[in-house]
Parts: sequence; structure tokens; C-alpha cells
Amino acid sequence: MPELSRSQVVVYGAVAIALLLVGARAIGRQGGSEPSAFGSSPARGGGSGFAVDAGGGGDVVVDVAGEVRRPGVYRLPGGSRVTDAVQRAGGGTGKAMLDQINLAARLSDGQQIVVPERNAAGTAVASSGGAAIDDGPISLGTATAEQLDSIEGIGPVTAQDIIDFRDQRGGLSSIEQLDQISGIGPATMEALRKRLQP
Repeated sequence: MPELSRSQVVVYGAVAIALLLVGARAIGRQGGSEPSAFGSSPARGGGSGFAVDAGGGGDVVVDVAGEVRRPGVYRLPGGSRVTDAVQRAGGGTGKAMLDQINLAARLSDGQQIVVPERNAAGTAVASSGGAAIDDGPISLGTATAEQLDSIEGIGPVTAQDIIDFRDQRGGLSSIEQLDQISGIGPATMEALRKRLQP
């Protein structure tokens, strides 16, 4: 085997040191010194390399009222739906009209869910029906164009825009999302907050 010159030994030594440094840095990254791209590090997870939070964040606290067996304030995992909150509150009573609220809507922190009551005639107290349209909150998930048009500051065009906006997103979890619609300003948002429920 031919002998290496002094300059060749220095070059090979420098390459070997560079490779060792690159390898040590790569091993350090895998060891948990930096968080992964999925928001969790092995130091926290303790097993697999990463965890994905499919729930959409931390817990949410919601107020469930109306025709449920145990009205109250409940903490639920992020990403929960209105149906989860109603079930946590014991489910609907015999007078509950669960078809008048959007059970599939995603919960948001601080939200109030009001389950309307069926009156003796079999209709919801809080739903539309002639003069009774102004008597109670309107469900954002099931509101018709006529119901929305009855709200101060909302005309037929804006009512249809709200319905289109809701349908494009597969439902809305918060009244605050309506401020994204063109033509809805602060005064209209205040009227919507008073008349609508998520």
C-alpha cells in the first residue's frame, strides 16, 4: 500500500472531522433538542417521534342551556361538536327540539348552546312562525332566508349571503364568523349577536 503524504493525511483528517460534526449535529436533532414540525418533541411524547393534534387545539368551555337534563358549563376537548356538549349535559329532555340547532357545528371556547323547547302545539318556542319570529333566538345552523331577513339591518341579499357563506363552510360554529361577509358591519354584527344562536 502506498504511503500517504503529509498533505493528504491533513485533507483526509479534515474531511473525517467534518463528517463527524455533521453526524453529531444530525443525531442531536433527532434526540429532541428541537421541536418537530408537528408541534411535539420526543421529550414530551416519550415514545414515538411525533404526535399530531387532530382535535384542533386545547379544551373549550361551553355553556349548555335550555331543554337539556343537566344545564351547566362544561369543558370539552378541542374539536368537539355541539352534539358532544348536549350529550355531556345529559341529552335533550322530552320537550327538546334538537332538530332546531346545528348539532354538527364545531364548538368554540365561551360558546353558549341553547336547546329550544317544544310548546304544546309541537313547534319550537324559539323558532319562526308568523309573529313569533321576534320572540326568541334563531339557530344560525338552520336559519332560513326569511328568518335572517327579519333581523334589523339584514335584507334579502345579505340573508342569502349568510346562507351561502354557511353552506360553503359546512356550517358555522360561531356568530363571529359572519363578520367575514361583505356588507356586515359592527352595528349589524351586534343585531346578529342579539338574535342568533350558534
